[in-house]
Amino acid sequence: MVRLNVNGAVREVEAEPDTPLLWVLREQVGLTGTKYGCGIAQCGACTVHLDGAAVRSCSLPLSALTAEQKIVTIEGLSAHADHPVQKAWAALDVPQCGFCQSGMIMASAALLAQNPHPSESEIRAEITNICRCGTYNRVLAGIQLAAEGGQGGRG
Repeated sequence: MVRLNVNGAVREVEAEPDTPLLWVLREQVGLTGTKYGCGIAQCGACTVHLDGAAVRSCSLPLSALTAEQKIVTIEGLSAHADHPVQKAWAALDVPQCGFCQSGMIMASAALLAQNPHPSESEIRAEITNICRCGTYNRVLAGIQLAAEGGQGGRG
């Protein structure tokens, strides 16, 4: 049995130590907003926050985590989908198919928490998530809109 702090609640889960956090979140905790994409930490569909930093949960084994670390999933980013990044995504209709968007939003929110007013080159360097639909220009615009709102650092 392992204790994890997920979205502000302590959860006890039972899984093998080498089980990726992604599968613990989806199967044991029941939070399916974090998506499986590639399984090798390249695409970013599985991005969550670990102590405020964006991490790819598909390659993070349960054994690497402690109960003191704070894990935030897309479900815990904001109570009413009102995080500045989520609002910008809706305002600009950023997603096409939407599969990668929870990871994109989590990566973007972590970036803005660390750097509330990133330049275009900083955004392009930091947001390495892959979108099959190619909505990268809308993602960039969404991050810029969230940053302009002055609320990007929340979450």
